[in-house]
Amino acid sequence: MPVDLDRFRSAKNTLRTRLVMVGVFVGAILALSLSVTFSWGNDAKGGAGGGRAEMSEQAQAAFHSPPGSCLTWTQPDASDIRTVPCAEKHLFEVTGVVDIADQFPPGAPSPDVAKWREIAQARCSDGAKTYLGKPLDPYGKLTVSALRPADEEWNDGARELRCVLQWAGPGGGLQPLTGPAKDQKQANIWEPGTCLALVGKTVGDPVDCTQPHAYEIVGELDLKTKFTNGYPKQDDQKAWLDTECFKAVQEYTGGDDFSAQKLILTWDVREQESWDAGSTQVNCKVGAKLPDGSGLSPVTGSIKKSTPPPGTEPPSPPPSSTGGG
Repeated sequence: MPVDLDRFRSAKNTLRTRLVMVGVFVGAILALSLSVTFSWGNDAKGGAGGGRAEMSEQAQAAFHSPPGSCLTWTQPDASDIRTVPCAEKHLFEVTGVVDIADQFPPGAPSPDVAKWREIAQARCSDGAKTYLGKPLDPYGKLTVSALRPADEEWNDGARELRCVLQWAGPGGGLQPLTGPAKDQKQANIWEPGTCLALVGKTVGDPVDCTQPHAYEIVGELDLKTKFTNGYPKQDDQKAWLDTECFKAVQEYTGGDDFSAQKLILTWDVREQESWDAGSTQVNCKVGAKLPDGSGLSPVTGSIKKSTPPPGTEPPSPPPSSTGGG
């Protein structure tokens, strides 16, 4: 069969352009808080005779946005990255722009991923505190990340790093934020009814409660409602939460005996640094341990009390089994 060379060349150029675009976004977005990167593959260098692929106008605006900008995307390769009002759901909030030309003069090779993480933490952390106007909770949900120059920009001399704040779940997935970072509660808590995945023997990102999970969040409490005279010792936190989380799970389940399902009730406690940053909220949660105590065991299904739709008749009691011949 004859080969349509023009069509072949067109398809090849289209593929090359796509690879260059992927390389742009791979190089530019880091998820630093959990020591991971967005993983599209670093072999997508692009530029092999195909020239430079141009980002969309909205992507250009996002990658060069000023402090106070909020960014989001939906595509796995972040190719649709764009600025949005911070009142809307977003994944990054830009806190500052730093120039690292003092460390990396023209011709210097681009740092590897580990070095980029180190640079971003060193150059963005203090700026995040200034931007927030208060301490950054080192155990909280807001963590420092960055947008860095793509490889082609770096080779052209670009040395600006856009510092951002993000919320990364325990499994590394970015969680949407709504509202400016300075208005966020920094406490790393989840809405009651959230289930957190089981990854190996530990905790991952939110999943549907019908899926196997590590924990189900059954309540949210504020330690400050009890402890009004400064940071409470963790033993005092635990003693109060032992009672209050039991009340929370009873309300959540409608009084069902969750222990009959071999579930345990547990809770978070707060460190002094978190308290000083204003993080006083904690979660109550239920999960299950492996028999040998080496980790968490999968739980499937929610223990939440189901609420019948309005106007639904309660089910009739089953007929009595007594009497009769």
